[in-house]
Parts: sequence; C-alpha cells; structure tokens
Amino acid sequence: MCDARAFLPQMVQLGATHACQVILPSAEETVERLSEVVLANAPAKFVAIGHGLGGDVVMDVLRRAPERVLRVVLISTDPLAEAPKTAAAREARIVAAKSGRLVQAAAEDYPDLAFAPGEWRDEVKALVADMVLQLGEGVYIRQSRAAQRRPDQSKTLRRALMPALILAGAEDGLVPVRRQEFLAGLLPYGRLQVIPGAGHLPMLEQPEAVTEALRAFLSGPMMLRPARR
Repeated sequence: MCDARAFLPQMVQLGATHACQVILPSAEETVERLSEVVLANAPAKFVAIGHGLGGDVVMDVLRRAPERVLRVVLISTDPLAEAPKTAAAREARIVAAKSGRLVQAAAEDYPDLAFAPGEWRDEVKALVADMVLQLGEGVYIRQSRAAQRRPDQSKTLRRALMPALILAGAEDGLVPVRRQEFLAGLLPYGRLQVIPGAGHLPMLEQPEAVTEALRAFLSGPMMLRPARR
C-alpha cells in the first residue's frame, strides 16, 4: 500500500545519475500477474528494487526473466510463503476494508512494531496512512490477496546469479532481521545490510542511510565471488 513517495528520498538523490522508474502494478491480485506487469513495463535490462510485497514481485521477476536483471535489491522482504495463521488474520482485515474500515485494516497491517522509535515516526506513519487512502480499498484487497498467495521463492533465489543487496531495518517487527538474513543466505551473491534506527520502512525512516547503501551497491563490481556462508 505504498506509492512512489515511499522511494522519493532515494529518487531525489539518485535521479541525477540513474534513470529511476516506479512501477505500481495495482490492478492484479497474484504475485505472478504482478510480475508480468513489471516485465511488460520495465526496460530490457534493469536493476530491480522491491520493498515488502514489491520484493515478492521482484523475486518472481527473477524467476521469470533473470537475464534481464542486472542487480537486485530486496528491502523488508520475506522469501517464504505466508503462514496460514498470518493469512487468516489478513482475511479479517480484508473484511474490515470491504465494510468501510480501510484505515483500521491498514493500521493493523502496519502496527507500531513495524516502525522504529524516532523523531520522524509519527510523520512516517501519517504518510503511510495517506498512501493507503490514496490507493484505496480495491488496491488494498488485491494486494492482500497477493500477499496471502505469494509463493516460496527459495529455489528462485538460489539460482539468481546477479549481485544482490538485502536491506533490513534493525527494528523491523514485521519481517525480522533473522528472516532477511536467511533470504540473503539463499542468494549466491547476496549481502545483508542492516539499517540502524529503522523498522519496516527504512527508505523513509532512515532515508540517507538507504540512499548511501544503494549508491554504493550500484557503483560496485558486477563480477563477484560467491558470498561466504
């Protein structure tokens, strides 16, 4: 439930040297269909960056067309399928959204444990709430369905032979660092970088740190040795 504003700080800083394109595939309700939209609208070769459900979509892009992805960045991303208990809880939020309680449902998707305590916490939460309202009930329901049905991408990641950066908020209560460490370990050339003072939305909670991490990664070597385990 994020629009382009989720990456605005990074686009402002990196846009002078890199062509930035935001793809918001909001009309589909499976990860597989969402990845089709991305591939239909992306350049022939590109660096893929995804956050949360967007990371799930990026992983499916790697499954479909790894030869088109030069580098990959996954932020606050879970590589596994959604647990049945979590999917059931999501169903209750879908019902709430359908009955006109979209803000309440989205607030349960982004509880306080999703955000690191800090000076800008309230502002980030307010921005998330506004993005949710702008995208609306239909997008919320479709994205919730996509999250419920997302596939386990472990096999895909093991075959992904491009440079890969995993960015994890140190205080992410939704996708803990240990899960993202596991993700990085699946990638032959994966590297985990933990962002201090950030939760599930490090791009907004610690924008400068994320921008610098992306800048360094984008300027790094293309030929890499497999990550040490």
